[in-house]
Amino acid sequence: MDLFEYQARDLFAKHDVPVLAGEVIDTPEAARAATERLGGKSVVKAQVKVGGRGKAGGVKLAATPDEAVARATDILGMDIKGHTVHKVMIAETAPEIVEEYYVSYLLDRTNRTFLAMASVQGGVEIEVVAEENPEALAKVPVNANEGVSIEKAREIVAQAKFPADVAEQVAEILVTLWDTFVKEDALLVEVNPLAKVADGRVIALDGKVSLDENAEFRQPEHEALVDHDSANPLEAAAKAKNLNYVKLDGEVGIIGNGAGLVMSTLDVVAYAGENHGGVKPANFLDIGGGASAAVMANGLEIILGDPDVKSVFVNVFGGITACDEVANGIVQALQLLADKGEEVTKPLVVRLDGNNAELGRKILSDANHPLVQRVDTMDGAADKAAELAAAK
Repeated sequence: MDLFEYQARDLFAKHDVPVLAGEVIDTPEAARAATERLGGKSVVKAQVKVGGRGKAGGVKLAATPDEAVARATDILGMDIKGHTVHKVMIAETAPEIVEEYYVSYLLDRTNRTFLAMASVQGGVEIEVVAEENPEALAKVPVNANEGVSIEKAREIVAQAKFPADVAEQVAEILVTLWDTFVKEDALLVEVNPLAKVADGRVIALDGKVSLDENAEFRQPEHEALVDHDSANPLEAAAKAKNLNYVKLDGEVGIIGNGAGLVMSTLDVVAYAGENHGGVKPANFLDIGGGASAAVMANGLEIILGDPDVKSVFVNVFGGITACDEVANGIVQALQLLADKGEEVTKPLVVRLDGNNAELGRKILSDANHPLVQRVDTMDGAADKAAELAAAK
């Protein structure tokens, strides 16, 4: 789960990372009181989970409370790269910025460890720095068992070549930032820029945090950080049913058992769709290994609830859950939906392979549901699903 800037700021403050004061509002008039509490001037910052806010006009200085109201009026409701601004942060204005740096921690999946990254070239997109001047970005592995002590932090500072006058401050911030990373079960914490200001302090001026949703069971307070305003309703409904679902921009609904199989299915549908007017997958939906009737019904209910879906491709490889169980699940799922008054009108293409595949195919054939077509190869089923979607 990616956080808004104000949420990242609050987490940083909770763990003693130095930040400027700020508060989030959702009405223009509220900017007045917030700015008054900050001493009469502020920075009005759009809260969207996308970069480029400044260039889009989503970050404005306000010299007075009245000006803060005007700037908030301008920014609330803006569209920034497809994201509507529902909230703005009224932030304390920083003293004169002398230098801008970059620091972060992230999960390094490739090397199965954690990684600290730091650079004295902050305030710009770190991807640009990494591409144009890779030696300016220090990358230091962090042992999960050892973490980041002050000694480790000093090693990171030294590799990034921070100036001597800020080195110890940055090292101390790296320790508190690691504390944030670990205690909040984050996948990424990033500060850009980490700024040296005129009075000599080093302050986190902007932050990015991504939390591990798999750790929700031990982080119940993270529920309050969920962005319900912009959440896709289908994704929210799938989450409530414990389904692994991601909405995509396409017309063929995908249901599979196992993330790897579903990813492969997306590829073959996209490839087949090139022959049918550019039809694409509409979603990622992994129902897991236990494809019972109830689970299949939940999956179909989510997929069929997407108005963009024109056809559905159910692609299952029988393993622990055999194909005959899956086939019974599909037949029963369609009946369950019918009993609930949810009319199924979109065609389903089903491909079964693996454990008890022949029996599963027979069950579907015997059921003879008018909307279900059985195709026994993955490529053939993908092509048929794409063809049916294109014909709608």
